[in-house]
Amino acid sequence: MIFKFKSLFLLLCVAFIGPVVAQSLAVNSDVKSSDDSIVFKTYTYAIKGEDTLKMDVFTPKNIKMDEKLPVLLWMHGGGFSGSNRAFPDDNRLVKYVAQEQNYIGVSIDYRLLRKNKATGFGCDCPKNEKLETFKQAAIDYLDAAKYLIAQAGQLQIDVTKIIAGGSSAGAEGSLNAVFMKDYFVENKEVYANVKFAGVFSCAGAIVDASYILKANAIPAVLYHGTDDNYVPFANESHGLCNSKQSGYLRLDGSKIIAAKLQELEKSYYFHIVKGAGHEIARIPSEDFGKIFNFFKRVVLNNEVIQTKIFQTK
Repeated sequence: MIFKFKSLFLLLCVAFIGPVVAQSLAVNSDVKSSDDSIVFKTYTYAIKGEDTLKMDVFTPKNIKMDEKLPVLLWMHGGGFSGSNRAFPDDNRLVKYVAQEQNYIGVSIDYRLLRKNKATGFGCDCPKNEKLETFKQAAIDYLDAAKYLIAQAGQLQIDVTKIIAGGSSAGAEGSLNAVFMKDYFVENKEVYANVKFAGVFSCAGAIVDASYILKANAIPAVLYHGTDDNYVPFANESHGLCNSKQSGYLRLDGSKIIAAKLQELEKSYYFHIVKGAGHEIARIPSEDFGKIFNFFKRVVLNNEVIQTKIFQTK
């Protein structure tokens, strides 16, 4: 393994505007129209009660018969109460990786457990309900990954190169699935074959960064604003709830995650926007080239790179 440690500090001025049922591919796929360079299909990866959970899979049209490609498995944001897998920004990302990076891009739905809840997901939402929401989102994410691995042959997936990722609530769900599986999952054998090669988070956090260990630490791309009032940048209460409110729950944000990866000598690309809030949950399409070049170097080429970028709002 090549070790290349570096810290890059840039100062830029920008403005911001503001029970699981696995389905057979033969009966489960829904072929959609696509452009000249990608094929788009929809699959059901799980049915849980009244929720039918689907994923959109974008594959390069020129994929060779014996080829297996890396995957970006993406989870949309929306406060665990809204949005969907086809939201334009999320759709743009997974299409981009299929068109430009020779990945298979996958965008998933998951159970929106705070939808139509009177307490929402803020400071009136009790701590135990927040933890249960994080748990079930992580489990849905793991089920999606498990489905892809089970169908890897037909989908032509390289199961050793699955990049996890998400924005806002989706970042929390995917980060917790990646780093806190042992905390949230009782039967570890169910997901024994689910492993990730990297993670891409836009304004995300996990419940406890002490669960990031040598065994599960993977390269991470982390985008976060220092003044995020919803998902903490460092170690702070979710939504800045005070200790007397029922929704008080401290989380470890991108700063803490990056520090753990630094300590463990694992790769990260940490893009910090000073003075910015939760708008950094927006997927940074202008940086896609840099982000996937990082993943190419650390996941495909096994380099170790630690980069911090400071940007001003």
